[in-house]
Formats: sequence, C-alpha cells, structure tokens
Amino acid sequence: MKIKYLTIILVLLAYSISAQNNKVLFVMSAADTLQLNNGKKLRQTGVFLNEFYLAYKSVTEAGFTVDFATPNGIIATIDEESTNDKYWKNNLGVKNEALTFIKTDSQFNTPKTLEKVIENKSDYIGMIIPGGQGLMVDLKNDINIPILLKYFAKENKPTGLICHAPSLILTIPKEENPFIGFKVNSVSPFEEFVIERFIMKGKPKNRKIAKRLRKLGLKYRRKLPKANYAVKDRNLVTSQNPFSGIAFNKLYLEALTEYLKE
Repeated sequence: MKIKYLTIILVLLAYSISAQNNKVLFVMSAADTLQLNNGKKLRQTGVFLNEFYLAYKSVTEAGFTVDFATPNGIIATIDEESTNDKYWKNNLGVKNEALTFIKTDSQFNTPKTLEKVIENKSDYIGMIIPGGQGLMVDLKNDINIPILLKYFAKENKPTGLICHAPSLILTIPKEENPFIGFKVNSVSPFEEFVIERFIMKGKPKNRKIAKRLRKLGLKYRRKLPKANYAVKDRNLVTSQNPFSGIAFNKLYLEALTEYLKE
C-alpha cells in the first residue's frame, strides 16, 4: 500500500515539475482608446478583465507558468466596462482577486515586448490572447501577431483566442494562413450589435468579425448571446464572449494535455 501511494505521489510530483517548466504566453493589448463613428467619438478600451484573468487562473492553477507580452512592453490596459459586476455573476470574489492582481503582480506590470518573446518563442508551449476591443486597435495592426500565430500553428502548440481575439487570424494572408478550414468561434454578430448599440453607443472601424472569418475560409460556429461556448479544432481554441470562460478553460487545458502527450 505504501509503495502504491509513493508511486502516485511521484507521478503527481513529476507532472507538477513538468508543468512548471512549461510556459504559456499571454499576449495582451496595451491600447486604451477606441475610436467610434469614424473618429467622432472616443471610448476607453483595453483587455476584458475576466477574459484574461479566468484564463490566467486556470492555467496557473494547473501548474503552468506564464509570461505576459504587449506591444512595446507597455502595461496592458483593462477595459473599465469589464469591471462591471454583471460580467462576473457569482464570482465577485474572483473579480476582487483580479483587480488586486493587476495592481500588484510584478510580471503583469513588467510585460515583455512582442519582439522579445518572438526571439524566445520556443520557450512557450501555448499562447492565449484575451479579448476586449483594445486588441482591435493595436494587436490588429502589429506585424508581430501573424508571426506568433503562424509559429504556434506550425508547431501545433495550443493557441487560445478569446471573444474578439479570433479576429487576429485575419492578419494572416489567405495564401499563408494555417487556419483555413478550421472551425472557429468569436463574438457573434448579434453580440457585436448589442455592444455597439447599447454599451459603446458607436461603431468601431474593425467589426463584423464572424462574416470576415467565413469569407477568409474558416468554419464559423456560434451559440446564443451570453452562452458559455468555445470551439476546439486541432491546436486552436476560440470562445465567444465574457461568459464563455468555463468552456474555454476546459478546452484549452485539454489542448495543453494533448500537446504534452505528443
């Protein structure tokens, strides 16, 4: 019996050490202002807090380490809208934990540049890009994003794109895009309409994500607004909205497990 328990402990310890030696890269937006209605209106923007923090909490609690990277190494901006209690449901304690984290965590507040993580891209077994309108401002136009996406796809490393982040697939030309034909999810057309009409009260330049993904050649999937929904196709995991954290985290951890078994 003692030998059996010792074996279990050694297996768990080995898994823990293995996970700790494997890093997941979080690529974050640093944009803080979104232009609406052809620049006639400005709105505060950034990363959606729960789309970032719930994914971070999931991978770190599974034993993985994390690096943060942003354009020019600027601290990621959090969208003030995402601190609203309605996005956290029964997780207000986690919300407060997240707010403390972004103020006090040394790694979060000293992110690497995208160029630096590209130099060391082999250090990472996976990448997650949280959603929020901020990425439609800076990451959407950053030359480093297609480099990272193509590298992780080529190496079959788990790539997680949350809510608006699947739009970054559009930064890769069709003739060299590794995700053509993949099943993909993102913020739905109706959710985009609600966000623009009732929350932001204005239209941004970059929109109609689902339509553009379909046109590029991806197989877009969606569920009802506010659904806890995510899609996994090979190494790519995509999710629909701020309420999809449970579905996304489950599928992304599955993708990491599959990658480590290869």
